[in-house]
Amino acid sequence: MNVVFAVKQYIAKMIEESGTGMKVLLMDKETTSIVSMVYTQSEILQKEVYLFERIDSANRENMKHLKAICFLRPTKENVDYLIQELRRPKYSTYFIYFSNVISKSNVKSLAEADEQEVVAEVQEFYGDYIAVNPHVFSLNISVCCQGHSWDQAQLSRTTQGLTALLLSLKKCPMIRYQLSSEPAKRLAECVKQVITKEYELFDFRRTEVPPLLLLLDRSDDAITPLLNQWTYQAMVHELLGINNNRIDLSRVPGISKDLREVVLSAENDEFYANNMYLNFAEIGSNIKNLMEDFQRRKPKEQQKLESIADMKAFVENYPQFKKMSGTVSKHVTVVGELSRLVSERNLLETSEVEQELACQNDHSSALQNIRRLLQNPKVSELDATRLVMLYALHYERHSSNSLPGLMTELRNRGVSEKHRKLVSAVVEYGGKRVRGSDLFNSKDAVAITKQFLKGLKGVENVYTQHQPLLHETLDQLIKGKLKDNQYPYLGPSTLRDRPQDIIVFMIGGATYEEALTVYNLNRTTPGVRIVLGGTTIHNTKSFLEEVSASGFRGRGADSSQGPARAASRRLN
Repeated sequence: MNVVFAVKQYIAKMIEESGTGMKVLLMDKETTSIVSMVYTQSEILQKEVYLFERIDSANRENMKHLKAICFLRPTKENVDYLIQELRRPKYSTYFIYFSNVISKSNVKSLAEADEQEVVAEVQEFYGDYIAVNPHVFSLNISVCCQGHSWDQAQLSRTTQGLTALLLSLKKCPMIRYQLSSEPAKRLAECVKQVITKEYELFDFRRTEVPPLLLLLDRSDDAITPLLNQWTYQAMVHELLGINNNRIDLSRVPGISKDLREVVLSAENDEFYANNMYLNFAEIGSNIKNLMEDFQRRKPKEQQKLESIADMKAFVENYPQFKKMSGTVSKHVTVVGELSRLVSERNLLETSEVEQELACQNDHSSALQNIRRLLQNPKVSELDATRLVMLYALHYERHSSNSLPGLMTELRNRGVSEKHRKLVSAVVEYGGKRVRGSDLFNSKDAVAITKQFLKGLKGVENVYTQHQPLLHETLDQLIKGKLKDNQYPYLGPSTLRDRPQDIIVFMIGGATYEEALTVYNLNRTTPGVRIVLGGTTIHNTKSFLEEVSASGFRGRGADSSQGPARAASRRLN
C-alpha cells in the first residue's frame, strides 16, 4: 500500500498511452498539485512532455503539433472548460483522464462537443488525492467542518478523495468509525454509498482478511497538533510550514536568491528520505558527516565544523561544493534556520513543559513551569498561548484549575485578544465534553505499569515522550481489542481476524507526528500495512486557523474554560 507509487503509476500510464511524440500536460489547480508531489518537471520532460498548462488559462496558444494529455478533476467547471476546448481544439489529439468517477451525462456532453473528433481516449484514473509520503495522503482541505458538522461541499470532496484512494489501492474495505463523532459517522455512510453504487469498480479479488477503513475525528485529540516537534519533517512543518513539499525560506535573514523556496521530497532527495524521521540532533550530525566526507577528498582545505554557523560558512565559501551538492546546501540552510528559531524562541525549555502537560499529571509542577515561561520575554505569543491551551485541555476539570489566573497573565504579557480567545475555542473544539476517548487518564493496569516502568528507566528523550492518541487506537485495533461500542462497524459484518491492511483517515487533519507513529508501526508490526490520511496535514498554526474558521470563536478572552496495479476505467 504505497500511495506515492499508485499516483506515479497512473501518471506514467497516461503518458505511455498517448504514444511517442511531443505532448502538453493540461491540468487544473488541484491536479497540478497532485502531479507535482510525485514527479519533478525534469522527470516528466524525459517522457516527451514539453509543456505544462492549466485548463483555466485563457492565453494558451494553438499548438497543433502537440498531443494533449488532460488530467482533471471531474468538476462541472472542468467539464465546461473541456467542452470549450473541444469546440476549438488547440492541440492535435486529446487523451482525457479524470481523477475520479464522472457521470455518463458529462461524458455525453464531451462527445457532443468533439465535432472535430480529436478525442482519442477518455478514462478514469483515481489519483484524486495528494500523496505526501508512501504511507501518508492529504486532501488539502484547510477547513472541513462548521462547528462539529460537515461543510457539505467538503464532505463531498472528502468522500471523493477517500473512494479514489481505495480504488487506487484496489481495496474494498469494511468500515469502522469513531462513535462520538457525527462527521465520522456521516463520512462512513457516504463512502459506503459510493462503494454500493459503484460496486463494479470495487469488485476486487477478495483477500482472506478484508481491508479496514477507520474514520477518526481530530477533536478527539487536540493535544497532538499543539505540540512543538523534534523530528525533521514534523519540525520543518511546525516551524517553517510545508506546502505541497515546498518550504518558503524568503524570511530567513541573509538568504540567497536560489534558496528562497526549496523543495523537500523524499522521492528526489536521498538525504531527506534518510533523515525525515530522525530527531534534530541526529540530523545536524548527519549533515556534518556528509561535509566531512567531502573534506576528506580535499585535504588541503580541511577545516573544523563545530557548529551550524561553521557549516553554513563552509557551504557559502565552496561554490564547487554547492554545485556538487545543492541538496546539502539546502539542508544546511533549513537546519540552520530551525536552529536559529529554537534558540530565538527558547523552544527547548518550552517544549519540555509542553511534553509535561501532555504526558504527566503533576498539576502544581505544570502550573509553576507555565508561569515561569510566561515571564520569559523570549517565549513567543504563539508559544505562550499554546502552553495555556495545553493546560486548559489537560486540567479542564481539575479541582485547583487556575485558568483564569493564566489568562490574566497572558493579557498582562500583551498577548492579543485573538490569541487569548483561542484558548476557550480549543476547549470548545476538543475538550472533555466532546472527546469520546480518555486522552489523559488511561487507568488500565497496562498503562499504569508502562508509566511506572518509564519512570524507573527515566525518559530517553524529554522532548519526544508524547505518543499521539492514534498510537493507542491503532495498537488496540491491531491486537483486536479496539472496542466496538466506541468504534462500531458500519453494517452487520465484523472482522474476526487481526486486520492486515488498514487505512486510517483523520477528519479535521492529521499531523506529521502521527505520520511518524504510522511509519514506526509499519516497520515494527510484521503483516500489517497502514496508510494514514487526513483532510489536511496540520501544524499548530493551521490547526488553530481551522478551529477558528470552523466557528469555535471562544468566549470573552478573559473568561476561563508491494503494490498492486491501481484500478482505472475506460469510458469511450
